[in-house]
Amino acid sequence: MNKHLAPLVLIGLGIIVIIVGQRRANSIAGVSETVGAKIANAWDGDARQPDHVWYYVGGGALLLAGVAVALRKKSGT
Repeated sequence: MNKHLAPLVLIGLGIIVIIVGQRRANSIAGVSETVGAKIANAWDGDARQPDHVWYYVGGGALLLAGVAVALRKKSGT
């Protein structure tokens, strides 16, 4: 059971972080932040991302880590 716990926790946390990012993107704060980032990017050309993009990146990283841990083969035992 213990060998399945870490991948399940990582995958579960990844899904939760992605859902939080999606809720942030659809909120008033997320929409205004997206519009502000687009205006600022058009003004000076810098690459800015709204906060919910970082939630997607973090959630995806947690999902990939969970899958990698689940598919990892134990040696010796």
